[in-house]
Amino acid sequence: MIMNRILCLAAAIIMGLSMLNAPAVADQHQKDIVDTAAAAGSFTTLVAAVQAAGLVDTLKGPGPFTVFAPTDEAFGKLPKGALENLLKPENKAKLAAILTYHVIAGKKMAGDVVQMDKAETVQGSWVKIEATSGKVMIDKATVVQTDIEAANGVIHVIDTVLLPPVEKK
Repeated sequence: MIMNRILCLAAAIIMGLSMLNAPAVADQHQKDIVDTAAAAGSFTTLVAAVQAAGLVDTLKGPGPFTVFAPTDEAFGKLPKGALENLLKPENKAKLAAILTYHVIAGKKMAGDVVQMDKAETVQGSWVKIEATSGKVMIDKATVVQTDIEAANGVIHVIDTVLLPPVEKK
C-alpha cells in the first residue's frame, strides 16, 4: 500500500514537471519565419536581404509560407559584388523578386515537397523540384535541412541562392 502511494506520488510529480516544460516547447514554434531564421544564426545574410527588400512584414504575416532559405555560405557563392549590388536601394525590386522566388504559398513539409515536381513561387515563376537518390533539388540548389517549423510556415535550408528565370523581352 505504501509502495502504491509512492508510485502515485512519483507519477504526479513527473506529470507536474512535464506540464512545466510544455510552455517552453510550445514557445519554440511561436516565432515567425523571420525570427526563426534570425535565431538560427546561419541566415544573417538572408535576414539582412529580407530587411533591405522590405519583406519583413510580409514574412512575419499569417502565411503560411514555405521558404527555401539559402545559408550565409550559399550567398557567399554569388559572384563577387553581386550581393552588395543587390542590397543597394535602387535594386530593391530586383532583390525582392529574387527573395520571393524562394517562397511558396502554404506550409509544405519535406514529405509534401518530395511529392512535387514543380511549385509556383510567390514571385510568380516556377521552381523545379527533383527528388532522387535521397537528394532533393530545388532548381540547382540542394536541400540540406528540412522542416524547420515556424508559427507561420516552414523553412527548408538550401545550399545555393535561387535566381528566377530572366524574362524575355
